[in-house]
Amino acid sequence: MQPKEIAKDTAKIVQNYLTYKAVMLIIEQLAETNPGEAIWLRQYSSGGKLRDAEAYIEEIMSEPRGKELALRIMTVRATMAEQTLEFIPEMVTSKVKQDNLAHRRHLLERLTRSPEDTSNLDATQATGETEDSD
Repeated sequence: MQPKEIAKDTAKIVQNYLTYKAVMLIIEQLAETNPGEAIWLRQYSSGGKLRDAEAYIEEIMSEPRGKELALRIMTVRATMAEQTLEFIPEMVTSKVKQDNLAHRRHLLERLTRSPEDTSNLDATQATGETEDSD
């Protein structure tokens, strides 16, 4: 396991996601103030262009009407990053621990069922019934 490489990949994913969220917020804002520009940005941003945030920003800056939008996107995503990233380490760690505990509990329940319980459960699931339906 290479923690630095994982952190680098994660940072790239978060950066792409913040760019996506910034574009969606700007589209919402433009829909109220400049519907034509909102439509253009929505259409321009479709088709998976936002998968690589930096390529997207480079590309939109080459468009005549994209320079101002690119600056706005960069400003909004920077603000989002400042407001949210400090919470992510604790939230991710807590959620992973919580989800792992739930998965382990589920696995333990499955492993400790008697064969009779398992066959009854399989029959109940196959018919779509639950214990409460009796």
